Amino acid sequence: MAEPTLLYLDGVTVSFDGFKALDALSLVLEPGEMRAVIGPNGAGKTTMMDVITGKTRPEEGHVVFGSDIDLRKLDEPAIARLGIGRKFQRPTVFEPLSVRDNLLLALAGDRGPRFALWARETAHERMRIDDLLETIRLTDERDRRAANLSHGQKQWLEIGMLLAQDPKLLLVDEPVAGMTDAETEATAELLRKINQKSSIVVVEHDMAFVRALGVKVTVLHEGKVLAEGSIDTIQNNPRVVEVYLGR
Repeated sequence: MAEPTLLYLDGVTVSFDGFKALDALSLVLEPGEMRAVIGPNGAGKTTMMDVITGKTRPEEGHVVFGSDIDLRKLDEPAIARLGIGRKFQRPTVFEPLSVRDNLLLALAGDRGPRFALWARETAHERMRIDDLLETIRLTDERDRRAANLSHGQKQWLEIGMLLAQDPKLLLVDEPVAGMTDAETEATAELLRKINQKSSIVVVEHDMAFVRALGVKVTVLHEGKVLAEGSIDTIQNNPRVVEVYLGR
């Protein structure tokens, strides 16, 4: 029996004041896949992620996670509990806290205000945090206040906070915006490593970064899929060059 798709969007339409942000959008993501999504501003990239995470409800179409979970019927917290994590473009970390305490707060479990004041990790949590720190390349920064991290390091910390919740699917919005070349290269390596355990959708404008990921690319334009394929296929597509890459 064939393995079910992880995420299935079919005929998804979303309108705002008569403007179709998504126009019968269809997209299939396989388990274990990493997909890059590109396209001009207003192409529907953010709206697509809003639909997947429950922030926006489509007027038409199907949004299915796993074999049969209808995401249209669930709110944002319920979708997050299914294992769908989202990272926005601007990093949102707890700046007064250390890197370690940010990760500790993100681990699944009782994380109320009282816990934040008296955070002490268990042996299991300590091991988990050590693994996360190694993954996101912040082992040497574990006791540093998040406010004192570089922009790129804050991005990695937030990705680590999402990983702490063991996501099945990670949605990442422009992760390398504002990063140095070295941080950009390290982020590509980080996402490839994460992809060994989680499926990922990366929305990005940096074509060199997309090439470094080495994954299938979906191009959105006017709320629908314009083209799909390898980065070479996409960059040689006359229509994609016309509406996006040639600008």
